[in-house]
Amino acid sequence: MNILDTMTPRAQAANATIVLPEGHDPRVIAAAVKAAATKLCTPVVLGTPEEIAAAEAQAGVTLASAGVRAIDYTASDLLPELAAAFHEKRKAKGMTEDEALATLRGKRLYFGAMMLALDLVQGMVAGSIASTGDMLRSAFQCVGTAKGIKMASSMFIMDLKVPAPSGDTTLLFADCAVNPNPSAEELVDIAHATAVSYRKLIGRQPRVAFLSFSTKGSASHELVTKAATAAQLTQARFAEQGVDAVVDGEMQADAALVPAVGASKNKSGAIKGDANVLIFPDLQSGNIGYKLVERLAGATAIGPVLQGLAKPVNDLSRGCSADDIYATLCITVLQGISG
Repeated sequence: MNILDTMTPRAQAANATIVLPEGHDPRVIAAAVKAAATKLCTPVVLGTPEEIAAAEAQAGVTLASAGVRAIDYTASDLLPELAAAFHEKRKAKGMTEDEALATLRGKRLYFGAMMLALDLVQGMVAGSIASTGDMLRSAFQCVGTAKGIKMASSMFIMDLKVPAPSGDTTLLFADCAVNPNPSAEELVDIAHATAVSYRKLIGRQPRVAFLSFSTKGSASHELVTKAATAAQLTQARFAEQGVDAVVDGEMQADAALVPAVGASKNKSGAIKGDANVLIFPDLQSGNIGYKLVERLAGATAIGPVLQGLAKPVNDLSRGCSADDIYATLCITVLQGISG
């Protein structure tokens, strides 16, 4: 059983509503119909009647047949309420009321993000057509980051073909897609968000390892210091905030993932080869790392999944399939679960 199979029943039980702004994409139509039919979530699709009809024709299914609600974001009765709230968020930046209304009427991502900001939905999934930059801008301007976290980030769910030496079949890797060279303080935000993601998605205690080419001072370099400092700062934050997670570092990947090596290299450490969350020191190492595990070890890499936002927003690859969108809907639902 893959990790999505274990997530699906929990997502179905959450009974969440997720907005899909790109109703002009037939893949979105197909995913929304499937999500409604399986009761994964209650999808809401944005698009003009003409866009929806054209996408339905290509997809070979209709939203109405599955009971999926479609909203014309250019003419919806929600526009005044959403625009007023958006103006309130952006007026300090010089945005006028008319500009707020025009933005929502002309930009479906902002309409969807403001629905999320006002709790009319519990998550947003888009990006099959829109760029990642456009997705992130709408999320930051409308939703913002989670309390206590200044920087959003990303992670990959690594569904392993062969269990890790510790027995884990699912690991989270971060940050592999968003932040190129985070500082020690920014790595704390990444680790915090990823620990929260692990708890919500996998349902177990996060065991967070900050990776480096050194284990507990076996080498001396500013890059080692960055990882070690990030681990210490994360331990302090988690203790202060009562986050139930184990944190250790700096440490090499083998000490983080192989119990025999961890017991030898990190004798007094909290993690001895049983990490389930890996925090990479920068985007370059993270991106290389997840691709190596995916391509050489046959793992399934699910993501990137956005995290650290006040409410769940996820970006899709423009080459995604309807099944990829469906999987992202499942993840987004679980990210919205309280606790």
